[in-house]
Amino acid sequence: MNLRLRQVCFVSRRLAALRDDLVEVFDLSPCNSDPHAASFGLENVLLPIGTSFLEIVSPIQEGTAAGRYLDKRNGDGGYMAIFESDEIDRFRAHIAASGVREAAFLEYEGFNALQMHPRDMGGPLLEINRTVGGASLSGNYHPAGSRWRDYVRTSRVQGLLGVEIQSNGPEALARKWASILMRDDPVSRDSEWHVAADNAVLRFVKDNDGRGEGLGGIDVATNDPVGIHDAAQRRRLRSQGDHILIGGVRCYLRRSPDR
Repeated sequence: MNLRLRQVCFVSRRLAALRDDLVEVFDLSPCNSDPHAASFGLENVLLPIGTSFLEIVSPIQEGTAAGRYLDKRNGDGGYMAIFESDEIDRFRAHIAASGVREAAFLEYEGFNALQMHPRDMGGPLLEINRTVGGASLSGNYHPAGSRWRDYVRTSRVQGLLGVEIQSNGPEALARKWASILMRDDPVSRDSEWHVAADNAVLRFVKDNDGRGEGLGGIDVATNDPVGIHDAAQRRRLRSQGDHILIGGVRCYLRRSPDR
């Protein structure tokens, strides 16, 4: 059963400022804003990072789930881990049988997306989607628009390698996600618990920043860590050795696999 990490979503009340931070630090270019986001009381923007995507969502009205998440975690942070699979129907049946609540099932022309309730997932909102014609990572991806390939820039970063999910019980949460995503049992490494997708690793760690359970970090394949740190300094962002804090998310700089 195929399962690929395709997108990570940040949530912020300052979309433009966070967009500019990501653009300047990672040398990215926005590719699309989804008009359907308004139906959830949100505005958004997507930025290609190789053949994956970073998204920012921001509440534009009161009473949104994203707004409540911002309040719960005391500010900007990671919001959603979004995967892609051509077996979404099988996932939907399996997740329903597991007792995890379905937050939404989106159906647009050529696109379906299954979202799980964050309270059942240990903080982050989990989505699995499918785009017609999206079997190749360089193929169609509905949320990014039809011309997303024109906006790909790889001078500093080449893609997403994983996500970091924090909780007070990382082992139990890792086992839950592995079961829901129908992956192999988690592997323990250096006080973390790892669950493998086809193209990425989900790392489950202890909550050490006091912000509670949630998506705390992303692993970014980079070929220019010096340029990234320099740009982060110019943007007055906090750098801490192997990562930079952007929008409340620890962005870990990892060596590109092909370098």
